[in-house]
Amino acid sequence: MKRIRVVAAVIRSEDKIFATARGYGEFKGQWEFPGGKIELEETPQEALVREIQEELDVKVEVGDLIDTIEYDYPSFHLSMDCFWCIVTDGEITLKEAEDARWLSKDELYSVDWLPADMELIEKLVLSNKSLEWRRFNG
Repeated sequence: MKRIRVVAAVIRSEDKIFATARGYGEFKGQWEFPGGKIELEETPQEALVREIQEELDVKVEVGDLIDTIEYDYPSFHLSMDCFWCIVTDGEITLKEAEDARWLSKDELYSVDWLPADMELIEKLVLSNKSLEWRRFNG
């Protein structure tokens, strides 16, 4: 089975986290944490900074790794490194997503998450870390 390695940003502002609805492809309209594929010779953190700049037109500071989600979709295996992030420069502009929302803990289940992202939500909620601010490395 094909393996795809990606990164995802759990962008936090106060007591909310940022989610986007895919604007294209097989999973169009489903919700996810923004991010994307890691390119050759790129660290996960570098990939995340690049992807968020491309998708949302903002600069982020990448904090702690929350978890790595391993998920089998029908045609590929996804390995997704998920990091806490904060926006450090710019105003979010959607370049690829069709919609976006800042979600509080009580609103996390109000959108139709992609399965791998839903696994992260479940882990965050079960561990009660969904809105706990994490230490930044930078």
